[in-house]
Amino acid sequence: MISCAVGRGEPVMDREAFEGWLVAIRGLTAAQRSQGFGALALSEADAEVGVGSVLALRAAVPQPAAAIEPARDGADGEGLAATTAPAASMSGPLSLAAVAQSRIERSGCPHCGGRTLQRWGNSAGLPRYRCGDCRRSFNALTGTPLARLRKKERWADHAQALMSGDSLAEAAKRCGVAFTTAFRWRHRFLAAPALDKPSRLNGIVEVDETFILESFKGKRPNLPRRARKRGGKATKRGLSKEQIPVLVARDRDGLTTDAVLPKLDRASVTAALDGVVTADNQLCCDGGKAIVGFARRAQLPCCILPAPGGPRREAPNLHINNVNGYHGRLKEWLRPFHGVATKYLDHSLGWRRTVEAFGVGTHQQAWLRSALEGRACQQLAR
Repeated sequence: MISCAVGRGEPVMDREAFEGWLVAIRGLTAAQRSQGFGALALSEADAEVGVGSVLALRAAVPQPAAAIEPARDGADGEGLAATTAPAASMSGPLSLAAVAQSRIERSGCPHCGGRTLQRWGNSAGLPRYRCGDCRRSFNALTGTPLARLRKKERWADHAQALMSGDSLAEAAKRCGVAFTTAFRWRHRFLAAPALDKPSRLNGIVEVDETFILESFKGKRPNLPRRARKRGGKATKRGLSKEQIPVLVARDRDGLTTDAVLPKLDRASVTAALDGVVTADNQLCCDGGKAIVGFARRAQLPCCILPAPGGPRREAPNLHINNVNGYHGRLKEWLRPFHGVATKYLDHSLGWRRTVEAFGVGTHQQAWLRSALEGRACQQLAR
């Protein structure tokens, strides 16, 4: 059975100690980061579930001395044997087991949200559960973008490909799967991060738009124009219908929201930022009519800066250098892909937000959790 969260009354770390702990993270080795991530996962589960469930999760999280791999064919998936591989290379099935167990204990039944669950055998390498309320069975992937995908033992390699920014050909080679399988996995893995945006931004918010060349990459018949090679260039100089507007809003804590706009006008900006940027924020922009129109209609405090958006002498903290820097990193990161299909541009934006939030040295388990739930990105944003 899986119990609900219970209070334990542990002491809370004060702000000064927490800030010191954040600074010390940068000095950790890869093995220490792996061990620390496992400890955080256990702590989160311990705060939300009963002791019996925490012990089950603890059994799924590897110890820093060795990596774990699944038992040979014929085993039921529960017997796990230790090897002498380095700690930083957690195996795919084990990473998935830890993330899946944590999700079940946090969310309960994916059909009705019930918490009265019992084990109901195993299937496809994952334990199944049955809900005592709705009487339906499920596993940890039910209701997630990864449901019904196969070859779970290679998902950790695909998570590594996302961490490295591999092309589809490189990802297929890394995972040992077909190109079409790598394509399907990529967009399943990015479906949840594409929706992983903060509901509110804090303090000073910088808002600006950028433009990305329209692309029909992957489309074969009925192209509205001649195909371009390796991304290509626009046929017209400056802004035109070939350029897709992308709105980015970012606060000084690193929380970022973005949107692919159907049109650069006030209505589209309002649909993207309504409720996310409020009168409690100080909005900074470079005077774009759509953004200024949104701010005035919503009666937001708005600082309009002369292009390119640098600070004025009388208000050095009001600028849009932060969001402009994000635009530059986004476009440089997209460059090796030689064009991103406009149809999937929102997935690429979610991918980049996750990269920014996790930073360097993130474990595969964090990416698997993001693919399952899409909530880790904004929790870890700096």
